[in-house]
Amino acid sequence: MSAVFDLLADAWPAAALMAVGQLFRSASSQPMLTTRSCQSVVIALMLLLVVGQSHAAERRAWVTLTNCQYVATKAGDGDSFRVRSGTNEFSLRLYYVDAPEATLTYPERVRLQSEHFGITLDATLKAGARARERTQELLREPFVVRTRWASAAGRGRETRYYGIVEVGGKSLAEVLVSEGLAQTKGVAPNLPSGEKANAYMGRLEDLEREARQKRLGAWAS
Repeated sequence: MSAVFDLLADAWPAAALMAVGQLFRSASSQPMLTTRSCQSVVIALMLLLVVGQSHAAERRAWVTLTNCQYVATKAGDGDSFRVRSGTNEFSLRLYYVDAPEATLTYPERVRLQSEHFGITLDATLKAGARARERTQELLREPFVVRTRWASAAGRGRETRYYGIVEVGGKSLAEVLVSEGLAQTKGVAPNLPSGEKANAYMGRLEDLEREARQKRLGAWAS
């Protein structure tokens, strides 16, 4: 439990930590902790940890990596892939968007994506494969990554980092959405330019509506 408090201390204001501490002391002062009270404490701590890390990420400065290269892997897809920057490599997850899955590794995600686009599971997987191919095509040339090194929930043991990718002066997220190969969804911080997250997500939603009206990408089925 103390390890969780250590993590919270790095990411959450003192007032919130005091409130959590009071909750913990109240629960621990009972002669016998019930299962429900223990669960309440753990859930409260974990929720504050997740939100606290989000706030901490929002305070981090943006870092710009130039001349990045795409690294082909079996696990890569339209919105998540491996990047080489100089002598370093890392896995990146795009902010703001969610591309269809290319495999049934996570069937529930595929189901939700198929419902969003109004297509079958098979059509969703085909759209996911196309999104992956499109990302590979666009990132054949060197590209720019803007990141705060905020951790994204990974599918494997290795940490993924959220980021913005720009290639040829264009945002990869915007290209994918405008071509019907991703939906507007996901973690959305304010942009390095200073544009507010809500405003930018609104612009992406406009691009998504246009792609749907033109029946592009996943919307074509």
